[in-house]
Amino acid sequence: MQEFIAINEQRAEFYWWMSSLFASELTQDDLNNYHGSNMDNYFSALAMTEELKAPIVEFRNALAALKLREDAQLELAADFCGLFLSTPKTGALPYASIYIGETGLLNDKPAQEMGQWMEKYGIAQRKDFNEPFDHLAVVLDFIGNLVILANKETEEDQQESMMQEQQVFLETMVMPWLGSFQKSLNQFDQFGFYKAAGALLTAFITLDLLFLKGE
Repeated sequence: MQEFIAINEQRAEFYWWMSSLFASELTQDDLNNYHGSNMDNYFSALAMTEELKAPIVEFRNALAALKLREDAQLELAADFCGLFLSTPKTGALPYASIYIGETGLLNDKPAQEMGQWMEKYGIAQRKDFNEPFDHLAVVLDFIGNLVILANKETEEDQQESMMQEQQVFLETMVMPWLGSFQKSLNQFDQFGFYKAAGALLTAFITLDLLFLKGE
């Protein structure tokens, strides 16, 4: 039971970290933290998993390149705006509706479905984050919370049921558009920080689905 709880806490931690990364521009304090020993140790721990070694190397390389970038915080903030606050023709908009919606506009069916998931489990969006429900940061924050809900179950069958819900959520609400989002990142992120983050996220979710399936 303790191992089950610990693994879920580690999974939730990763999803919440990625949620924060795609939610807003990184501050100078954020960057200082990214270059610090705590995050370096965290990256080393992630890299102990074979499937994550390559994407961790890519992300670490992007971080190292940031140290050489003049006005790194301002430039990275400009990257964020150019990628995530632009148009589908020039950036990688972080909304499921853009990629798998029926109209190609915001607040399409994926946002409505995401709202239903949130209502089902009583998981609310942060009040200070005024974005459609299908924004990647909201989706990742939700799955982190869904993971922790499994830890609150005391019966094994209920824990298993919650793990199955996590699998369904990832397969239906994330995977159908994550690849297209990553393709846009690859195309438009010239510096490569967010492209590397997206690649790490994709590798982690692919691995997480194998874990949830018991493979």
